[in-house]
Amino acid sequence: MIVDCAIYREGRRSEGPHDFSDALDEARSAGGFVWIGLHEPTADEFDLVTQEFGLHPLAVEDALKAHQRPKLEVYDDSLFVVLKPVVYEPRSDTVSSGEVMLFLGDAFVVTVRHGEGTPLGAVRKRLEREPELLGEGPTSVLYAIADAVVDHYLDVATELQTDLEELEAEVFTPDGGGSRHTASRIYNFKRQILEFRRATGPLAMPMTRLAGVGTYGAGVPFVADSARPFFRDVHDHLTRVNESVEGLDRLVSDILSAHLAQMSVRQNDDMRKISAWAAMAAIPTMLAGVYGMNFEHMPELRWKWSYPVVIVVMAALEVLLYRTFKRRGWM
Repeated sequence: MIVDCAIYREGRRSEGPHDFSDALDEARSAGGFVWIGLHEPTADEFDLVTQEFGLHPLAVEDALKAHQRPKLEVYDDSLFVVLKPVVYEPRSDTVSSGEVMLFLGDAFVVTVRHGEGTPLGAVRKRLEREPELLGEGPTSVLYAIADAVVDHYLDVATELQTDLEELEAEVFTPDGGGSRHTASRIYNFKRQILEFRRATGPLAMPMTRLAGVGTYGAGVPFVADSARPFFRDVHDHLTRVNESVEGLDRLVSDILSAHLAQMSVRQNDDMRKISAWAAMAAIPTMLAGVYGMNFEHMPELRWKWSYPVVIVVMAALEVLLYRTFKRRGWM
């Protein structure tokens, strides 16, 4: 559905006409731009926007179907940018992502949002309170949305870092690492990092192009060159996020390896204890087995002290084995 539609002249808002073609003509004649916001539009709702603004059919297909990677594509009459905002749910410790698509032209911005993450109403209100920035045209909208999305990445990375520290403490406590649910928690945490990484990693290249960094110094159509310092700031924040995600991924892999090593050590300890008890049980079994044989001539068979002597020998051997295993850490 259409969430909002307005014309901006010199950074000031005025309500746009219901006809998109009239709105675009009015914005061009006044030296401003029109900003249309949509949330999960249907094909019929988007057809009118496509016809009036001349959007490329491939970009329109991506905007309708969603499930796209972050990217930047340049067409003849517009610029198409895909961003993936993320939402962190602290109760379930899960990361989910939505999508924001932007079409930028010479005098228009069309934003298409899928999912509930990062509502653009707050971004629009913040821009309307800064008419000097909004006066830069459609580029300011792209910058403000990208800045809001990437800044929220930083918040999510901080939350994940806190969860990882709690998981690390659980694994390395004397008893916590042995829980049967620990491995599943570690694996689930790695899945959340992967979901986060799918949003942040592919965005590095579009931000590099918009910032004009390194070999991507050429300007991007429909984006003012004066906006490069602003996009460099977003690029720097995104770099910090990606470095943080890489660190989290390595740490959680190390924690999983440490947990598996702890489980292996515990299993070896258990096997040593079982073996020690089995050895201690073997001695009385062997001695008792000798006297259980049906032979006529048994050792000390007619000696009246034979029974207590055998019992004492059994007990002495058991104590000797126990002290030996205890000294070697097997029990």
